[in-house]
Amino acid sequence: MDEDAHIEGALILSIGGAQQSHVDMAHPDRVFYEYLQRIAHVIDLLSTPGAPLRVLHLGAGALTLVRYVQATRPGSSQVAVDLEADLIALVLAEMPLPDGTACEIIIGDAADVVLEQADGAFDAVVLDIFAGADAPAHLTSADFAAHLLRVCADDGVVLVNVGDDPPLTFARAQSRQLASLAVASAVLTEAGMVDGSRAGNVIVAARRSAWPDAWTTALLAAGPHPAAVLAGPARAAFEQPGGS
Repeated sequence: MDEDAHIEGALILSIGGAQQSHVDMAHPDRVFYEYLQRIAHVIDLLSTPGAPLRVLHLGAGALTLVRYVQATRPGSSQVAVDLEADLIALVLAEMPLPDGTACEIIIGDAADVVLEQADGAFDAVVLDIFAGADAPAHLTSADFAAHLLRVCADDGVVLVNVGDDPPLTFARAQSRQLASLAVASAVLTEAGMVDGSRAGNVIVAARRSAWPDAWTTALLAAGPHPAAVLAGPARAAFEQPGGS
């Protein structure tokens, strides 16, 4: 755990010398990593601004998004799941959650936990575990994706962060899979990644109801810039091998 030399009050969690999470303890409503900003901006669009939500986080990290939801939507009910008990203990000791945060911490496999959840139990389901095509097979399956959608409310959203390398074969496949199961879906990323020439993060957002055109407009405006929000035919084109 290290202090951020550039942001007062912020801490960085590193594992094996690689930065994994960033938390602004003084301002938990500020998210540093761009891919998390994109996820946060989708969550911002749910329900009435500021209204409490039910959120399931699969892959807890430093609980950055848990803190964001509590800061922007006080009274939210959250569940965070992670395999690494020692990591979560360290995070909670060094970076305690803000007072009043209602978040159940579960140490276990994401797939097992999702199976135990009721239909439509959450307004947002966030999967932030994948690290490329070597991700655990049971977490990349169509069966698991179907359960993510099952536990999501009809007007909610499933958000899957996919880290991938060129030509984004894994990310395209995950997007295709979710699109085949959901009523509607979209892809959010940095505009320069759409052609598959760069490594980075792709967010797949899937819903059990329509994808509002207003969401595309709002997310393009919110950034981070330059932003790409691919829905409908644009998303389908991205999902094809070598697509853009």
